[in-house]
Amino acid sequence: MSLSEALGVKEYLPAYLDPSLQEEDLLSGVSFASGGSGYDNLTVAISQAIPLSDQLDNFKQYVGELKKNIGEESAQQLITNSVFLVVVSTNDLIISLPIRRLLDNDIPAYINQLVKSALDFVQEIYELGARKIAFFSAPPVGCFPAVRTIAGGLDRSCKDEENEAAQSYNSMLKQQLEVLASSLPQSRVAFVDFYNPLISIIENPNQYGLEVTDKGCCGTGNIEVVFLCNKFSPTCNDDSKYLFWDSIHLSEEGSEIFLNLVLPNLINSLFYDNPVKVN
Repeated sequence: MSLSEALGVKEYLPAYLDPSLQEEDLLSGVSFASGGSGYDNLTVAISQAIPLSDQLDNFKQYVGELKKNIGEESAQQLITNSVFLVVVSTNDLIISLPIRRLLDNDIPAYINQLVKSALDFVQEIYELGARKIAFFSAPPVGCFPAVRTIAGGLDRSCKDEENEAAQSYNSMLKQQLEVLASSLPQSRVAFVDFYNPLISIIENPNQYGLEVTDKGCCGTGNIEVVFLCNKFSPTCNDDSKYLFWDSIHLSEEGSEIFLNLVLPNLINSLFYDNPVKVN
């Protein structure tokens, strides 16, 4: 289950850059995301993803198309009532953090820069009309199968340094988002905890009906990701027992379990009156 489906929009959001995109798709939601993207230019360069700045340009183009199709007032109303889902930082912590650590070993400064970039991004989409913004925290990347394989030793244990960096980022981001949200009139900014629910699932798989949380379903489950998972790759017998589909991304079952844990608070933060905008 996708978040858009859980919110009653549609099963999946089509990519804005999809050449087969229809006009009606613009009215019910599209995705500007690019796999492998991040705040850090190094992340984008390595993964060859679309930079956030270009994603913002695509959103501006989208707004222009909306205004042309349904009129400026209706377009503005649609954008104001839309939910903007922002999921960034995972790739920065997986791809760029180890490199930055080798180059200057100033992890606190790097985390500060990621948080600043996150706050700048919220400000930018707010100025473009966004009012309901769901901002995902960093997940426990040190426990992702690929990170376990690369940096977790022979027993493939979770990499504590990566998890500590994610926690530091999350703590700072949550605090600063609350401050920023209080200065943005009519905004509802929800901080979605991607870290603690996932750690709970990883450490207590049986409680959630899962069996495997340290490997993905695709291939060996240890390192394969994205295009390495293809029609030639063997898969597990029952992906509903796996938290991860590949060595980075959650399985469909894993995603649904996670969404069930965070959805009530997310809906409350975005749609109901609450004295605290960031929970």
